[in-house]
Amino acid sequence: MLSITPISAFNDNYIWHLEKSGQHWVVDPGDSTPVENALQGAPLSGILITHHHFDHTGGIERLCRQYQCPVYGPSTIAGVTHPIADGDSLQILGMPLKVYAVPGHTLDHLALIFNEITSDDSEQLHLFCGDTLFSAGCGRLFEGSPEQMYHSLQKLSELPPSTLVYPAHEYTLANLKFAQAVEPQNTAIDTRISQCEKLREDNRPTLPSTIALEQNTNPFLRCGYTEVRQAAVAHAKLEPLDSGDKVSVFAGLRGWKDGF
Repeated sequence: MLSITPISAFNDNYIWHLEKSGQHWVVDPGDSTPVENALQGAPLSGILITHHHFDHTGGIERLCRQYQCPVYGPSTIAGVTHPIADGDSLQILGMPLKVYAVPGHTLDHLALIFNEITSDDSEQLHLFCGDTLFSAGCGRLFEGSPEQMYHSLQKLSELPPSTLVYPAHEYTLANLKFAQAVEPQNTAIDTRISQCEKLREDNRPTLPSTIALEQNTNPFLRCGYTEVRQAAVAHAKLEPLDSGDKVSVFAGLRGWKDGF
């Protein structure tokens, strides 16, 4: 059975630790030390990388030097031994892994989707989305365009509702406060804030999320909803004539969030 646990790093990063049948893999190790501590002497079987930012890649060199393990990720990143790209299908940890290109936050950003067959022979998807899709939010546009990011998010939102979502940062409560400002009448957001506040009070992560939960509470996946469009017009200085264009709504929301 697949075990997935977060390894805390820096102020709010999560390095995701995957373990199955004695194999250990990590996703986006920005720092090597917490990974070594979490392994407790076990060997590291491999590394998966979503994009090139240092808080996701800074631990690669030391971990590879210590464990001589393969690194799968975008070809743009030094230390990647197995470049992967959109549409690739792999077998890792005895499971199929599908690769999606999701440009926006960076141009080289990838999303990694594992398909686990559970004990009752059903499928459970696990989405490692780096800084593209956050819990109740999305990443800043450092390199890509609003159109690229909007379509990347749409691609992820079309995954099955039960898909478990593993972003790389603990941003949920801050993102939900913005979501509440966009949709003050959305009671699903209020409920989620209460649940996440309790988790953080106990020093527990608010992740993973699910695609269904994001569809109900993440404004960046709700650009077609009337209240979201109206909020973008009122607060993000979006021209009313553009309010039917979902990319324009997304761009307005992203600009609003940047200064929120």
